[in-house]
Amino acid sequence: MAPVLRLSGITKRFGPLTANDDISLELWRGEVLALLGENGAGKSTLVSILFGHYVPDAGTIEAFGAPLPPGDPAAALKAGIGMVHQHFTLADNLSVLDNVMLGTEPLWRPSSRRMEARARLVATGARFGLRVDPDARVGTLSVGQRQRAEILKALYRDARVLILDEPTAVLTPQESESLFATLQQLVAQGLSLIFISHKLDEVLRVSDRIAVLRGGKLVAMLPASQADRASLAETMVGRAIPKPVAKPHAAGAIACEIAGVTIRGELESVSLTLTAGEITAIAGVSGNGQQALADLLCGLRAPEAGTVLLAGRTMDADPHAWIAAGVAHIPEDRHSVGVIGEFPLWEN
Repeated sequence: MAPVLRLSGITKRFGPLTANDDISLELWRGEVLALLGENGAGKSTLVSILFGHYVPDAGTIEAFGAPLPPGDPAAALKAGIGMVHQHFTLADNLSVLDNVMLGTEPLWRPSSRRMEARARLVATGARFGLRVDPDARVGTLSVGQRQRAEILKALYRDARVLILDEPTAVLTPQESESLFATLQQLVAQGLSLIFISHKLDEVLRVSDRIAVLRGGKLVAMLPASQADRASLAETMVGRAIPKPVAKPHAAGAIACEIAGVTIRGELESVSLTLTAGEITAIAGVSGNGQQALADLLCGLRAPEAGTVLLAGRTMDADPHAWIAAGVAHIPEDRHSVGVIGEFPLWEN
């Protein structure tokens, strides 16, 4: 049996930087191949070449036994290769159905086959356990729902190979569990997956084989059943990593305190005290007030009732004042909320 994908001698340079250095690997039907490596190891560059976003400087790709033209995403889609990007590529102002249909119909067709497409989308979702309202506007969906829409978009185009680039980077633990269940269904029905991550527990859990990249080179290829966290971490960075040891320490003074805070429909009489030198975790299923609480604690929203104190001082809904007071906020969706993509790093 031939592999569904074969990459041979893939090399890609960006000026003096060699992002991929003579990488060769294969993917088989019904297999989950994890692509593991630190940030900057070359994982995203390699799959961007596979999907046609980049043209390699050397090397070839075969999909289902046929050569895959370089630098041609349409050819990759036609060959049955789908990709779910780390930063979603959906139009927020359109419905799930509209996003899925984009690019699937010729512009000269006088009418759109929406009823047929809707029925097919619903059937695909039911088949793979990916239920999303086709009429929901993408901008109103949670991060996990958007990811399901991205996967559906690829499956709607009859993808037989699915590339998932850091799929759990923006998911809650509950959403990650739902994703893993979906991946099991995809593999059970014959799809092949490339799972890109640097989270060792996830890689060991979902993959059949693990390919490790370091500095643009393929430094290891091994069955997941023969791997463990320590050996993978050492292979990723090229040296032994000592296990961190937590040292007990006393909690400090109260740094932030909220009392009886209410935001109608999201928070109801919430009280919380944060002390210096500690980590406080907020757990819960998505949509149960975590976002409102985060917005409250960085000055984006004001409570309808209750008080918010920072170092004993009452704080208003003024992000500038919170920043000046030493509070930083890393948002759930860092791509669309945390940075301005058109600005350089120094300006952000």
